[in-house]
Amino acid sequence: MDLPATGHDAVLLSEVLDALQLSPDKKIVDCTLGRAGHSSAIAENLCSDGLLIGLDADPRNLEFAQGRLKSNSAISAEFRLFHANFSELDEVLKLAGHPKVDGILADLGLSTNQLFDSQYGLSFANPMPLDMRIDPRTPRSAADLVNNLPEEELANVLYNLADERYSRRIARKIADARRQSPIISTDRLADLVRSAIPFKPGPPDRIDPATRSFMALRMAVNDEVGNLQRLLEQAPKFLKPGGRLAIISFHSVEDRLVKQAFRSAEQTGQLKVITKRPLTASQEELSRNPRSRSAKLRVAEKS
Repeated sequence: MDLPATGHDAVLLSEVLDALQLSPDKKIVDCTLGRAGHSSAIAENLCSDGLLIGLDADPRNLEFAQGRLKSNSAISAEFRLFHANFSELDEVLKLAGHPKVDGILADLGLSTNQLFDSQYGLSFANPMPLDMRIDPRTPRSAADLVNNLPEEELANVLYNLADERYSRRIARKIADARRQSPIISTDRLADLVRSAIPFKPGPPDRIDPATRSFMALRMAVNDEVGNLQRLLEQAPKFLKPGGRLAIISFHSVEDRLVKQAFRSAEQTGQLKVITKRPLTASQEELSRNPRSRSAKLRVAEKS
């Protein structure tokens, strides 16, 4: 697959811009700056009195985003970028000197460039070192987990984070293999996972059998569930009245957490849920960017 010129196409872009109800002087936080796809469009809608605050856990994408925003002549608004996870939003807003903002966006998906860059070790499409760390501050790699977690704990990771129905078989296969030699490459792990899943006659599955296991390990390595829970707890208190929180998720675990958090915050009077059902990609976007097919946007407003 060819990469877009920027390394990633922002999903649900027009829906995000509408959801944030942008006006020229607003203060907006992009918690997942990535390749600055959303942020570039947001900043173009702000004037010199507006402010974009951008966070990203990946310093390589952060550097790219900085250059992209600086070179965009259509941007007059101030922007301030931080190497941080969105779970650190409170610290970032203190440093930025803006404890209250008009909008907060989080796109929970990977950037496409990260999938194909061997430095991240996220893909089994090509042999890569088994790493999966998005933030270099993260202490444990996927290889650390695969080779050191007790078999039962490894199975629980696969089941709880990716609903992998063959989690026990896969964990057993991995445990047997690592006794022979450490599992240090993405292609070897993918082969082990595939070999643990029973053959099913008929047409092949739409996704590779190793996909769920890789997703679960990536989520575990980067503490994606814990970080999202911390963001959902923090974000409402940093919004001005009428401010919007917009979150794009890509799988059921994330979407469930967002839905439940929004509902709970509405019941306690903190937020008003704007999207009773999540917004999804249009047919036009799906044809242009098939990776948008699983994106779901939920929006809530500060009461």
